Amino acid sequence: MTTVAVLADIHGVLPALEAVLAEAQDVDVIVLAGDIASGPQPVETLDVLTALGDRAVWVRGNADRELVEMARGTYDAEPPDAVSPWAAEQLRPDQVELLAGLPTTVTIGDVLYCHATPRDDEEMVLVDSPISRWSTVFNGLPADVRTVVCGHTHMPFARQVDRRLVVNAGSVGMPYGAPGPGWALLTEDGVQLRRSAMDAAAAAERIVRESAYPGREAWVAEYLLSTYSDTEALEAFRPRAEG
Repeated sequence: MTTVAVLADIHGVLPALEAVLAEAQDVDVIVLAGDIASGPQPVETLDVLTALGDRAVWVRGNADRELVEMARGTYDAEPPDAVSPWAAEQLRPDQVELLAGLPTTVTIGDVLYCHATPRDDEEMVLVDSPISRWSTVFNGLPADVRTVVCGHTHMPFARQVDRRLVVNAGSVGMPYGAPGPGWALLTEDGVQLRRSAMDAAAAAERIVRESAYPGREAWVAEYLLSTYSDTEALEAFRPRAEG
């Protein structure tokens, strides 16, 4: 069986991406499950991933879609955060075109990869969402899709939903619940939820040194030097996950 590493929600955090790639260097395929570049090192992150060539399978997330709209001047809503408009301004034209052309789902064998859900790039479904909610979200999926792998909520889990396995790969760059870059590994033995070792203080110092994002010091303090509780995140997301 082909081994697959799933990297979701990298959010332009190059040290976290490099930590995962070092651990996943023998994996056959690397699926990038959306929200790839919106963060303090967008250009460098995309360059590293592009260099993976055919090993990388790309899926677009809501933050990638928003970066494209911001870069093209078609985004007409309140920015979701302070870093996204800045990141959009940094992207080269070829990187904007790359993100614009990405699919929202990719199926390999009997596994479907998406960012949030198969039908929507920002829909919320949580580990404790009721089966009725999952059934609505998965309505219309081909019967031969036996596993769905997603990201978006930055919290890893694996659970059964009506004879399907659902996996959230967590977040490489902005994990909730436990520190360290999170990702998923799919092998013939099943699914492993992994967390790579990374020196958070060193990563924060590097981003402050190398990124030109004006708010980089506050950003690393919030997302690298501390970790949001999964309990708090679940409570915050639950109203949006009720459909």
